[in-house]
Amino acid sequence: MTFVQKTHLHYQLLALTGEVDLHNSPQVRKQLLAIVESGNSVIVDFSSLSYIDSSGIATLVETYNLAKNKQLSLTIVGARGAPLQVLELTNLNKVFPMKDSLDEIKA
Repeated sequence: MTFVQKTHLHYQLLALTGEVDLHNSPQVRKQLLAIVESGNSVIVDFSSLSYIDSSGIATLVETYNLAKNKQLSLTIVGARGAPLQVLELTNLNKVFPMKDSLDEIKA
Protein backbone atom coordinates (compact mmCIF):
# COMPACT_ATOMS: atom_id res chain seq x y z
CA MET A 1 0.00 0.00 0.00
CA THR A 2 1.15 3.48 -0.81
CA PHE A 3 -0.52 6.83 -0.50
CA VAL A 4 0.04 10.31 -1.85
CA GLN A 5 -1.33 13.48 -0.29
CA LYS A 6 -1.91 16.63 -2.32
CA THR A 7 -4.22 19.61 -2.49
CA HIS A 8 -7.31 19.49 -4.70
CA LEU A 9 -9.35 22.72 -4.72
CA HIS A 10 -9.75 23.51 -1.00
CA TYR A 11 -9.51 19.85 0.07
CA GLN A 12 -6.62 17.60 1.02
CA LEU A 13 -6.65 14.55 -1.22
CA LEU A 14 -5.26 11.24 -0.01
CA ALA A 15 -4.86 8.83 -2.94
CA LEU A 16 -4.57 5.20 -1.79
CA THR A 17 -2.94 2.51 -3.93
CA GLY A 18 -2.96 -1.25 -3.40
CA GLU A 19 -4.43 -2.77 -0.24
CA VAL A 20 -5.38 -1.22 3.09
CA ASP A 21 -5.28 -3.90 5.78
CA LEU A 22 -4.46 -4.46 9.43
CA HIS A 23 -0.74 -3.99 8.80
CA ASN A 24 -0.87 -0.61 7.11
CA SER A 25 -4.18 0.93 8.20
CA PRO A 26 -2.42 2.66 11.16
CA GLN A 27 -0.41 4.70 8.62
CA VAL A 28 -3.57 5.67 6.78
CA ARG A 29 -5.29 6.52 10.08
CA LYS A 30 -2.42 8.75 11.18
CA GLN A 31 -2.44 10.61 7.86
CA LEU A 32 -6.22 11.06 7.68
CA LEU A 33 -6.56 12.21 11.28
CA ALA A 34 -3.69 14.68 10.82
CA ILE A 35 -5.44 16.18 7.80
CA VAL A 36 -8.70 16.66 9.70
CA GLU A 37 -6.97 17.85 12.89
CA SER A 38 -5.26 20.55 10.80
CA GLY A 39 -8.71 21.85 9.82
CA ASN A 40 -8.99 20.44 6.31
CA SER A 41 -11.75 18.50 4.62
CA VAL A 42 -10.46 15.36 2.97
CA ILE A 43 -11.04 13.43 -0.24
CA VAL A 44 -10.00 9.78 -0.12
CA ASP A 45 -9.23 8.57 -3.63
CA PHE A 46 -10.04 4.85 -3.99
CA SER A 47 -9.46 4.72 -7.76
CA SER A 48 -6.21 2.70 -7.37
CA LEU A 49 -7.31 0.80 -4.25
CA SER A 50 -7.76 -2.94 -4.77
CA TYR A 51 -8.71 -4.03 -1.22
CA ILE A 52 -9.75 -2.60 2.14
CA ASP A 53 -10.45 -4.63 5.28
CA SER A 54 -12.38 -3.85 8.46
CA SER A 55 -9.45 -1.96 10.01
CA GLY A 56 -9.38 0.36 7.01
CA ILE A 57 -13.13 0.83 7.19
CA ALA A 58 -12.85 1.61 10.92
CA THR A 59 -10.24 4.26 10.07
CA LEU A 60 -12.61 5.86 7.56
CA VAL A 61 -15.50 5.87 10.05
CA GLU A 62 -13.31 7.40 12.77
CA THR A 63 -12.06 10.09 10.39
CA TYR A 64 -15.57 10.78 9.08
CA ASN A 65 -16.88 11.27 12.63
CA LEU A 66 -14.00 13.57 13.57
CA ALA A 67 -14.49 15.59 10.39
CA LYS A 68 -18.22 15.89 11.03
CA ASN A 69 -17.58 17.10 14.60
CA LYS A 70 -15.24 19.76 13.20
CA GLN A 71 -17.77 20.73 10.49
CA LEU A 72 -15.49 19.33 7.80
CA SER A 73 -16.12 16.61 5.25
CA LEU A 74 -14.71 13.27 4.15
CA THR A 75 -15.58 12.27 0.59
CA ILE A 76 -14.66 9.03 -1.15
CA VAL A 77 -13.85 9.18 -4.86
CA GLY A 78 -13.45 6.40 -7.41
CA ALA A 79 -14.58 3.41 -5.34
CA ARG A 80 -15.11 0.30 -7.45
CA GLY A 81 -14.55 -3.44 -7.30
CA ALA A 82 -13.89 -5.06 -3.92
CA PRO A 83 -13.56 -1.75 -1.96
CA LEU A 84 -16.95 -0.59 -3.26
CA GLN A 85 -18.49 -3.96 -2.37
CA VAL A 86 -17.26 -3.58 1.22
CA LEU A 87 -18.80 -0.12 1.44
CA GLU A 88 -22.08 -1.42 0.01
CA LEU A 89 -22.20 -4.47 2.30
CA THR A 90 -21.74 -2.24 5.34
CA ASN A 91 -24.16 0.39 3.95
CA LEU A 92 -21.39 2.97 4.36
CA ASN A 93 -21.94 3.98 0.74
CA LYS A 94 -25.08 5.66 2.14
CA VAL A 95 -23.12 7.40 4.91
CA PHE A 96 -20.01 8.68 3.15
CA PRO A 97 -20.41 11.23 0.38
CA MET A 98 -19.22 9.31 -2.69
CA LYS A 99 -18.26 10.53 -6.15
CA ASP A 100 -17.20 8.60 -9.25
CA SER A 101 -14.37 11.00 -10.12
CA LEU A 102 -12.57 14.13 -8.97
CA ASP A 103 -14.37 16.02 -11.76
CA GLU A 104 -17.56 15.77 -9.66
CA ILE A 105 -15.98 17.64 -6.72
CA LYS A 106 -16.92 21.30 -6.64
CA ALA A 107 -15.01 24.07 -4.88
